[in-house]
Amino acid sequence: MEKLILIDGNAIMHRAFHAYPPFKTKSGELVNAVYGFGSMLLSIINNERPRYIAVSFDTKAKTFRHEEYKEYKATRVKAPDEFYAQIPKIKDLVKTFNIPIYEIDGYEADDVLGTLSLQASKDPDIVSYIVTGDMDTLQLVTDKIFVLSPIKGLNEYKIYDRKGVFEKYGLYPEQIADMKGLKGDSSDNIKGVQGIGEKTTERLLQKYGHIENIYDHLNEIEGKAGVLLRDQKSEAFFSKKLATIIKEVPIKLEIENCKTGDYDLLKIEKFFEDLEFKSLVKKLKVINDYYSVKNKHEISQGTLF
Repeated sequence: MEKLILIDGNAIMHRAFHAYPPFKTKSGELVNAVYGFGSMLLSIINNERPRYIAVSFDTKAKTFRHEEYKEYKATRVKAPDEFYAQIPKIKDLVKTFNIPIYEIDGYEADDVLGTLSLQASKDPDIVSYIVTGDMDTLQLVTDKIFVLSPIKGLNEYKIYDRKGVFEKYGLYPEQIADMKGLKGDSSDNIKGVQGIGEKTTERLLQKYGHIENIYDHLNEIEGKAGVLLRDQKSEAFFSKKLATIIKEVPIKLEIENCKTGDYDLLKIEKFFEDLEFKSLVKKLKVINDYYSVKNKHEISQGTLF
């Protein structure tokens, strides 16, 4: 099975920005998030040896979720300007590695990743690994789609399969949106059913499977939980809708464009050297050792290493 690595650009950028202390180039440019992103990318290539890689980013446009619910993610604290100033350079980094970027107005990166991974899963020879710190994507996990979640910074990570999702939540991937529909999600400002907590949510979903089936058997649910569910039915279904990752985004995976290994190492080396990432220049050898890359002669002559 060939591996397709799908990187959640926004989630990894945020993780990198907070994982590394702020440091600047000699010219005064803050580059800690760029460095962290580059370090993560090299670690993924070295550890996973993927055949294909693609990256998705959010766009500045409002999504359909914002259109339907103006308070969506309204409680999130805006990242500092120093973070946003690094986004163009991170995209330049991705392009320097000749990795395609997938993004589309009206949808989040999660929706794009869900769509791309679903399209890839139809190929019997490809398995997808979504690299993200966003646990919402655990709802995408199948026998052919996995989530790599960074731990201890960005260079170590946990792999979530279906069993791993159940161990974390007591629920399966296809129940994650239902879970958020009931208990809500404060990080996205999704209300859920006010008063229904984590334990009640887990108990109800383990018994009934999904929100739709819970309401089909609402007469069986007694006490406070039954009253809350009855009074907030519309909130439960709407919250589930907001939490559900769309897998039919109008975007097409061009798998041949995602092939890993079409690298010009001298170009990447210059990019890193311009930003004074000396330690990342040394790590480039892992690409040279495994993939068929350009500038092989110069590398063998010691130009890079």
